[in-house]
Amino acid sequence: MSHLPHQTAPDDPAAQTEGLERMDIDAAKAAARHRHHPVVRTLGTFSELADQMQLTALCGAVVAGGVLRGRADVARTGLRMMAAHVLANVVKRRIKNRLRRTRPEKMVKERDYQFEVGEAEGGHETSFPSGHTAGAVAVARIVARDWPALALPAAGCAALIAAVQIPRAKHYPVDVMAGAALGLAAAWAVDRLLPGTTYHSQRKED
Repeated sequence: MSHLPHQTAPDDPAAQTEGLERMDIDAAKAAARHRHHPVVRTLGTFSELADQMQLTALCGAVVAGGVLRGRADVARTGLRMMAAHVLANVVKRRIKNRLRRTRPEKMVKERDYQFEVGEAEGGHETSFPSGHTAGAVAVARIVARDWPALALPAAGCAALIAAVQIPRAKHYPVDVMAGAALGLAAAWAVDRLLPGTTYHSQRKED
């Protein structure tokens, strides 16, 4: 863990770090140069689908769609998606409340960086882990388990959401990796607590 106070921060925020943390900062700095590129901005806007409210709405829509169509299997998948999303979000929030890490955007703009135990004082200190990645991966994993035909597009969307967090200067690579691990763990827990059924095995012949 490192803490570089703003008033004494060197020109390079990574100067007082070493090993993996230094590589993490350097990679984030390099990627942040592209944060204003139109493609990065567009993909960044798309990635907001994995924000807490939007992802909750998506999971709720799947539940509602299953209920309205009389499809218990679809409704159950929606409930499993919601459970994985909520679980990942709860754990993510607990971690963010105990670890403060300066987001890359602030680190690049103000040459200020810290990564230490302590309660964050604002959104600019909640970089670790990536919540967008955790939620997207958790939900995508459930979709892949229940609807194998959608496994590839679900994984692709989750990967895109996770990857773009680095060039848009919202997260460091380690934040994204931690978020992905958290999402997979949440989906694994839901698989055991609320088992699903494969869509193809439940589909009835017309």
